Amino acid sequence: MTTATSDIAATTTGEPAQFPLEFGIDTFGDRTSDQEGRLQTHAQTIRNVVEQGVLAEQVGVDFIGIGEHHTDDFPLSAADVVLAAIAARTRSIHVGSAVTVLSSDDPVRVFQRFSTLNAVSGGRAEVILGRGSSIDSFPLFGYDLADYDDLFEEKTNLFAELLKGSPVTWQGKTRASLSNQDVVPHTEDGPFPAWIGVGGSPQSVIRAAHYGFSLMLAIIGGDPARFAPFSQLFQQALERFGRAPLPVGVHSPGHVAATDEQARDEFWPHYLEVIRRYSKIRGFAVPTEDSFRSEVGPQGALYVGSPETVAQKIAANLTVLGANRFDLKYGMPGLAQQALMTNIELYGTQVIPRVRELLG
Repeated sequence: MTTATSDIAATTTGEPAQFPLEFGIDTFGDRTSDQEGRLQTHAQTIRNVVEQGVLAEQVGVDFIGIGEHHTDDFPLSAADVVLAAIAARTRSIHVGSAVTVLSSDDPVRVFQRFSTLNAVSGGRAEVILGRGSSIDSFPLFGYDLADYDDLFEEKTNLFAELLKGSPVTWQGKTRASLSNQDVVPHTEDGPFPAWIGVGGSPQSVIRAAHYGFSLMLAIIGGDPARFAPFSQLFQQALERFGRAPLPVGVHSPGHVAATDEQARDEFWPHYLEVIRRYSKIRGFAVPTEDSFRSEVGPQGALYVGSPETVAQKIAANLTVLGANRFDLKYGMPGLAQQALMTNIELYGTQVIPRVRELLG
């Protein structure tokens, strides 16, 4: 994929297509604590995620996504298995990844796992593909970070071919080539939805358009409005590639509680601790109380507050970003299961209806 960003940006388009509003929740399987603040086991955390998914459907959430991680804080290394457990106990909620680190996986196996999940769930599977901002999977599976970009580009190319259906013929350098290969299981009603998660690269936006994948903007810090040009670039690129308009989603962290003060008090100490821990390996700035207040404010990336506060912020940013979907990345390592369940309940019963009303 060699199309220049400047060439695409020069293309003009009309009004963006209208897609229905959708609201999801995402988790990294953040390790939960009990009511006394004691960390629970990885196994209990995984069982808790299943309960969270069941509740999400009950309160009207459209989608639950699980992001692939391989650490003690985030022990959800096999998201598709947990998603299948959620699918078995639900009827309508869509289930998917948020994200699958395609660079350190085999696209054939990713396709097979999610086409299987699609069958189990009756057509409710989705996949969000990413290069992996968390790089713990690279040493675990024997990949070289020097190949970070090449791995994702080539594996995305293969995944796009797999979504077209069998037989598949493909040649590349990162895995064995395929020649007229039947890849099973086949999907019943065409390809399941596929997205590419983008954290700030215009080339990633164009890549999503090039392969015909929807765009998920991962906004975890700073003013969300700075991502608005990416939404515009995406629709322009789709037109340039001769594709129909596709949805744009937003993924951002947050926490909903009865009041703004309660939400901030519950979220802040866990947010501070996890950012402090990962700042040592990922170069994050350690937040201060002032920077935290800025991030939960109108121009920040954190959706922390009462249902009304969070709803107002979601509605404003969906409009600014030209997006039709919002996925709240809920939870932080150490939060209690009850706080997470309350967050999901308030999000589904109060935040989502209020956003729909505001954007009605």
